Amino acid sequence: MIFIVVKMNVRPEHTENWLDIVADFTQATRGEPGNLFFEWSTSVDNPNQFVLVEGFASREAGDAHVNSAHFKAAMDKMADAIATTPQIISTEAPGSGWSAMAELTPRHL
Repeated sequence: MIFIVVKMNVRPEHTENWLDIVADFTQATRGEPGNLFFEWSTSVDNPNQFVLVEGFASREAGDAHVNSAHFKAAMDKMADAIATTPQIISTEAPGSGWSAMAELTPRHL
């Protein structure tokens, strides 16, 4: 699995509509055959920072994503709304998605 985390600092005037800006990109990516997950979160420390966690089934699926028309269109659209160059971690990880955390389970009351 290709595991990617991207931190994006958004210009304050685009923070409230960021998820609208990336909505088409998000939907198209989630529809890709090799996409395992594509999830946006906001930082608890910086309201203008969004964190994208994404997974792809293989290197080929990740390459297809980066070479897709919707990826290129999104990069162009997001460039007007970001405040700084995004930071990224991209690595190959074992498995095919999320696993259950062994150290923590809900208590049954």
